[in-house]
Amino acid sequence: MTVKLSIGDFSRMTYLTVKALRHYHDIGVLEPVEVDTSSGYRYYAPSQVAIAQTVRRLRDLGMPLEEIRVIVKEPEGATRDRVLVEHLQRMEAQLAQTQQTVASLRALIQQSRPPEANAERRTLNAATAIAIESVIRAEDAVATWIDAFTALHRWLRGTAGERSGPDGALFAAEFFEEGLGAMTVFIPVTGVHSAAALPSGARIIEIPAADVAVINHDGPLTDLDLTYGALGTWVLERTSAADGPIREYYLPTGDPDDLLAHTTKVCWPVQPA
Repeated sequence: MTVKLSIGDFSRMTYLTVKALRHYHDIGVLEPVEVDTSSGYRYYAPSQVAIAQTVRRLRDLGMPLEEIRVIVKEPEGATRDRVLVEHLQRMEAQLAQTQQTVASLRALIQQSRPPEANAERRTLNAATAIAIESVIRAEDAVATWIDAFTALHRWLRGTAGERSGPDGALFAAEFFEEGLGAMTVFIPVTGVHSAAALPSGARIIEIPAADVAVINHDGPLTDLDLTYGALGTWVLERTSAADGPIREYYLPTGDPDDLLAHTTKVCWPVQPA
């Protein structure tokens, strides 16, 4: 005799609510072995208990339901392993960022006064650059930044053009003020013409000359706002800010293929001296 479990019993055995089980059925994550055509009652097999418990744990780990469906449909094999590894890598990255944020918050609470900004004035020359501009939300900036520079670096390696300066980015005021604005990532280059074959979304632009206040940031990205705060205070106390985008330049400090291994040079536009 085949044992069938009602959805209520199955819910109690798996710690998944009836509402969740119905949703998982509807989207194909965990389907019952039988559905009564007259009543609509769902019935599950005892062998599905372990599967449901696995689903609950994967959801507790924040795995998207689409990825869980892949794992349930293919409990063994390379696809399942790839999905699990990719999710664990995302969790490790999130954990590392959380640890950085906790350490940064602890240091911020413990400091008696804001650090002095080691800033200076500079005049930046105009430069020709290959660039990709995106209008993005602030929370998407890092992922978009990485994708754009990956494309630009790949293109530069395959052309006759030459780099004439470090990677850089321009950030419109709206990016900070509204959380949605233009970010232009660029590489200063020479020997590249407008007719050259460019990567998708890229174009040749002129980065204008500018008077700026400059400061270096060597810490984690979670502390970049502290550097911005120190530089903004320096500008307020010593000179006058000017209109125009904030600039960042990225000076490599390690593996050139590791885009995040860099010192960030933050440039705040100021009025000419």
